[in-house]
Amino acid sequence: MREIVLDTETTGFEPSEGDRMVEVGCVELLNHVPTGVTFHRYMNPERDMPEAAERVHGLSIAFLSDKPLFKDIAQDFLDFVGDAPLIIHNAAFDMKFINAELALCGRPPLPFEQAVDTVGMARRRFPGAPVSLDALCRRFGIDNSHRDKHGALLDSELLAEVYLELRGGREPGLELGAKGSSQTVERVQIARPFRAPRLHAATPEEVAAHRAFLEKKVKGALWLADEAAEAERVPA
Repeated sequence: MREIVLDTETTGFEPSEGDRMVEVGCVELLNHVPTGVTFHRYMNPERDMPEAAERVHGLSIAFLSDKPLFKDIAQDFLDFVGDAPLIIHNAAFDMKFINAELALCGRPPLPFEQAVDTVGMARRRFPGAPVSLDALCRRFGIDNSHRDKHGALLDSELLAEVYLELRGGREPGLELGAKGSSQTVERVQIARPFRAPRLHAATPEEVAAHRAFLEKKVKGALWLADEAAEAERVPA
């Protein structure tokens, strides 16, 4: 099963008020294992960058001014995500920006049902606890010390680890397989000496009690009739 872990950075909170997407980062999972295949683009928002937003992600208009417009990378983005489930932290936010950008270049929106919201997953698993990406990294022991600012690709890579933990944890050996490690799992052999089965013969009292139970509970049992017939054939 192919899944895409996705994150965006923007100029603000509302595309309906003129805010635009400036970065998108995607990490591919195959059967819940990162494949190492990613998609990452910066975009020129064709507007100014509010100071508050720049403090969050560190992307200035000077840096973004020579980057492509979303319409120029839209097809590459759509080809990459395809119809795979989109694993997004606070999916409503990112999906509204992606679909606003698609609308601006005359393309149909991505269905919201394609998104899997990890915020909702975390709230169901840890009711009342903080569910920010940083909080979940701390909870699961995921190293995010290199995250001094938000970044779409970095956050997608961290979210991929968080998502696997929210699903119940990474299976042993998956990370080794994903990274092509040559490490092997040591097989331990335990000697188990053969022991002959022990006989547990019933006592005469137990046999009599069992026969009495059958005669009382199972009327006309065929095996009792067979035993009686066999007894008659045995010479005295």
